[in-house]
Amino acid sequence: MGLAAKGYRVIAAEPPVYWNVKEWCEGFKKLLDYMELDRVHLFGASLGGFLAQKFAEVNSHCPRVQSMVLCNTFTDTSVFSYNDSAAVFWILPSLVLKKMVMGNFAAQKADPEIVDAIDFMVERLESLTQPELASRLTMNCVSCYVQPQKISHLPITIIDVFDEYALSNVVREETYKCYPNAKLAHLKSGGNFPYLSRSPEVNLHLQIHLRQFNDTEYDAAEKYGKV
Repeated sequence: MGLAAKGYRVIAAEPPVYWNVKEWCEGFKKLLDYMELDRVHLFGASLGGFLAQKFAEVNSHCPRVQSMVLCNTFTDTSVFSYNDSAAVFWILPSLVLKKMVMGNFAAQKADPEIVDAIDFMVERLESLTQPELASRLTMNCVSCYVQPQKISHLPITIIDVFDEYALSNVVREETYKCYPNAKLAHLKSGGNFPYLSRSPEVNLHLQIHLRQFNDTEYDAAEKYGKV
């Protein structure tokens, strides 16, 4: 059962084409302004987690982010092998871009939930246009890093899996170092998309994270109208 079914107000954002992190942060701020949301709790996985951190950092002078839950994410794009070629993604055909992404979708044959999650993401990948895919890969790989000293005071929960996924243990440990006060939520398995393959466990950790805001002005329950 998802958070919305348990009485939380949840908004999933599907961004348009942005070619750099600054543009994305400006666009997301306009979305929050339009929806009249002064403070939000952000959940982000992989690139989404990186962008959540950057948004919190960019707006640290006028806080919009109340807390974050980061799943299988990173703090520095230099860890990706396509870092040097990110500037030409916009002209590459969709087939080439999809192969670059598919290389990270290794499936554990013995786990049907992880296989189903990968199949779902492959289907979503096929639905993306060339500009959509190229722009997301560009933001994922162009040189950029988080300045954790600006946001490490926020309540943060880091969700990670113990089995194989696209990011290395070095990247995982670096994220831990950036947020020494973060709460760690480890899943025994889950692959690249634990929010799909292990959704009940991830939802449980989200509820535990949000529980600290119960009966405050930042409560994520519907009665307070916050995200």
